[in-house]
Amino acid sequence: MNAARAGDRRAPRRESARSDRSGFVREAVFATGWIRLDTAVASSRGRSHAVNEDGHSALGGTSPLFVVADGVSSGAMASCASRELVSRLHETLERGRIDADAVRSAVLDADREVRRTIASLTDAATGASLSRWLVAWVGDCRVYRVSALHGGPAQLLTLDDTYRHLSEQPPSGGSLDDPARMVGNGAVDAPNLRDVDLGRDEMLLLCSDGVHKHAGPHDIARLLRGPIPLAARCVRLIEFARTSGSNDDATVLVVHRAERARARLARLVSIGALIALIATALLLLAADRVTAQRLPTAVPHATVQP
Repeated sequence: MNAARAGDRRAPRRESARSDRSGFVREAVFATGWIRLDTAVASSRGRSHAVNEDGHSALGGTSPLFVVADGVSSGAMASCASRELVSRLHETLERGRIDADAVRSAVLDADREVRRTIASLTDAATGASLSRWLVAWVGDCRVYRVSALHGGPAQLLTLDDTYRHLSEQPPSGGSLDDPARMVGNGAVDAPNLRDVDLGRDEMLLLCSDGVHKHAGPHDIARLLRGPIPLAARCVRLIEFARTSGSNDDATVLVVHRAERARARLARLVSIGALIALIATALLLLAADRVTAQRLPTAVPHATVQP
């Protein structure tokens, strides 16, 4: 991972928040000289919960670090644990260079601290420069990559830490598809890590299982594309999960890497200059060829024999 340099860190240029059927919606923009990250988060309390147990980045910081945490168990304690995890990761990782070692250390430190409060949490997080991202996860929160322009399904970048995937037996009464790892229960040796490239007009989606268990890769890609604001697309995905039967807390956080207008202009100018240079070279080659054709044919020197 390439760490975000001081010059890459920008306070959100635009930020808004509102309450609607999703419970919480916010959007913000992070920008460098050439690239902008459009970000949005929406979170909704499940019908079966008294409080929303999911935690997430508030998009109010100056570093491109984004976290979604899915509280496990039920009630205010799970909600407290998920929010504590998000807060601790931001507090630790925003201090300096973000790399694989820093993320491992931050997650393990958070695990020890959260364990003192409550042993029930899963999380997914990404920290990045703007084109190279480090994706970290524990449990069954997921991260997907989606093209904002081209068709095709969302690409799953993570593998759930379930008993099935880890080839472990769940406790009595549990399911093979339950998360076997969660921050706060002392079972995490190290977080899962993966380097990911994020191209122009690609999105990273972080979501809790209240979303991905009820929305497939094709649904996710279709609902996150379109001309409407990014926050509205986040809300649309949560509403789809609700109509598909989700009663769990549902959180969606999306990062969209887009090119700024000045970068597009610079690229067009560069392309125009390159085309002009190629055209000039072709004209010069053509002129040289015409000149060569007009030159008289050289007469070989006669050799005088003595």
